[in-house]
Amino acid sequence: MKRLAEQEIRTAFVNCTKGEAKRLAVPRDLAERCWDDLDFLGWRDPQAPDRAYLVTELDGRPVGVQLRSSGAGPWQMRRSMCSVCLTTHAGGVSLMVAPNREAGQQGNSIGIYICSDLTCSLYARGKKDAGIGAHLHESLTLKEKAQRTVANLAAFCRPGHPPHRRCR
Repeated sequence: MKRLAEQEIRTAFVNCTKGEAKRLAVPRDLAERCWDDLDFLGWRDPQAPDRAYLVTELDGRPVGVQLRSSGAGPWQMRRSMCSVCLTTHAGGVSLMVAPNREAGQQGNSIGIYICSDLTCSLYARGKKDAGIGAHLHESLTLKEKAQRTVANLAAFCRPGHPPHRRCR
């Protein structure tokens, strides 16, 4: 992923208002991030742990999605698989929901099971380990796993998919 500045991140969000995007807590360590290892930038709001954000590239431009953790549930206590990087975790996958602004303010949303720490890129590249039995044996290369991670996230964030709508 190409390096992004704070302003690029704020203007990338598609499922929140411009005011919400202006107020969200952007990570302070953007300059220290190893952008070459990232397929997307993901983080949780330190003041509101139930809020999370991710920014990825679609068609050469950044697209951001605001997420909310669905809260504690039985899936957080047992081994679950991330829908993005296909890493299994014991308690490390959360159901995150993205508000669907395209349908207006009707409260519609769409969910995805994703690594709770939003570091799918590092798991896919083998730079982070989720523990014993976290990865299924696959014949894919690390590059192919990273490409799959990008494709899975793009399927969730693509234009026309429910969370996608330009900020007003």
